[in-house]
Amino acid sequence: MSLFVASLNSGSNGNCYYVGNDEEAILVDVGISCKEVEKRMARIGLNIRIVKAIFVSHEHTDHIKGIPVLARKYQLPVYVTLPTWVNGGLHIDDNLLRPIASFDEIRIGEINITAFPKIHDAADPHSFLVECNGVKIGVFTDLGHPCEQLIRYFKECHAAFLEANYDEEMLNNSRYPYFLKNRIRGGRGHLSNSQALELFKAHRSPYLKRLFLSHLSRENNCPDLVANLFSLHANGVEITVASRYQETDVYHIQHYEKPTDFAMTESRTYVQASLF
Repeated sequence: MSLFVASLNSGSNGNCYYVGNDEEAILVDVGISCKEVEKRMARIGLNIRIVKAIFVSHEHTDHIKGIPVLARKYQLPVYVTLPTWVNGGLHIDDNLLRPIASFDEIRIGEINITAFPKIHDAADPHSFLVECNGVKIGVFTDLGHPCEQLIRYFKECHAAFLEANYDEEMLNNSRYPYFLKNRIRGGRGHLSNSQALELFKAHRSPYLKRLFLSHLSRENNCPDLVANLFSLHANGVEITVASRYQETDVYHIQHYEKPTDFAMTESRTYVQASLF
C-alpha cells in the first residue's frame, strides 16, 4: 500500500504536482511547460508514460498554462469543472475533456481522486484528495482560509501539499500595493504561514508523515523561515519546502494499520522504465 509523490514546481510561476503508484499516476495542475514537465520528471526518474490524467484546481495561469500541449502530446484526459474550463479559456480536444463537479470521485486505475470545493478567488476552485489502497495524499493550495471540507480531508492525509504562501510581517512591509495585499490576505486569496501552521497543529492526522509546504511567495516568504517555523512543531512529521524553481525528490508514502507502523522512504533513483 503505497504512493509516490513529488512537486515538479510550486509557486506563482507555475504549479504541478505528481501522485502515482507503480502502474499509473496523475498530475494536479500543469502550470509549467510540457518540456519542463518532461525534463523534471526525467531528472527524478519518473516515467511520464504512466501519467494517465490531469486534474485542474482552478483557472489561474500558474496552474493551467502547460495543459493544452501536454494533454495533446500524451493524449491525457483533463478533469476540470465546466466554470474553470470556460473561464480559463483552455483549448482542450473534446475527446480529452472530462467535466467534474464538487465531491465527484474519479477512479484512474487503482487511484481514487476526490474533488472538493475550496475558498479562492476563482470561478470554481477545487482541491483534491488522492487515495490508493488506504494511502491518502492531499493537494491543498491557493486557499483563502481553511474551510470545513479542507479540515475534514486534511485529517485523513498520510502526506499533503499545503499552501504556506506568505509571512504576515513580510507582506505588510512589502512593496505590494494595498489592494494586492488585501487580495492575498482577504479570505479568498492565499494561506499565510501562521494559518497553515494552525491547521497543521490542530488537525493533522496521526498517520501524517510528510508535509510539503507549497506555493510560497517569492517576495513575501522565505523557505528557511517557514521550514524552521514548522519544524518546531513537526513532532515526527517530515517537512519539505516545495520549490518554485525546481522539482523535489520523489517520496514513497506507505501506510500500515497502526500509526506507529507507518513507513516512509524517499528516493531519487525510483525509475519505472525508460522515459521514451
